[in-house]
Amino acid sequence: MKVAIFFGSQSDKDKMKGAAACLKEFDIEYEAYVLSAHRVPEKLEEVLVDVEKRGAEVIIAGAGLAAHLPGVIASKVLLPVIGVPLNGAIGGLDALYSIVQMPKSIPVATVGIDNSYNAGMLAVQVLSLKYPELKEKLVKFRKDMKEKFIADNERKVEF
Repeated sequence: MKVAIFFGSQSDKDKMKGAAACLKEFDIEYEAYVLSAHRVPEKLEEVLVDVEKRGAEVIIAGAGLAAHLPGVIASKVLLPVIGVPLNGAIGGLDALYSIVQMPKSIPVATVGIDNSYNAGMLAVQVLSLKYPELKEKLVKFRKDMKEKFIADNERKVEF
């Protein structure tokens, strides 16, 4: 397992499946956990110790409302943590602010609200720094994406 995905509630599963889909596209091993920084902090800490021991290299953490999960995880591990603010109230702005406004020295990389796919993509980019075969896949992905965009949009737009 190279990536561990965390989110605080079963109700977040649909919003977080984009991260898993992205990692699958790049054949990256991952595990996902439903753990809450508030409801089961001891269990969260236990699992974090375990995933680090077993070789996780990046953590993706989705959270809504108070959105403490990514920050709590970042305070407990030395791995890069990517936060996904989830829309639980007020359009997800509360979660976005909670995740992006981390105190100095405990960063959490943050993607757009409900955009777990981009969290997966950021994990791919981080891992591609270490794994040349993954970097090759990422280069091909970007090339294919550009070619598809051009093919889909090469004609003038008619209204």
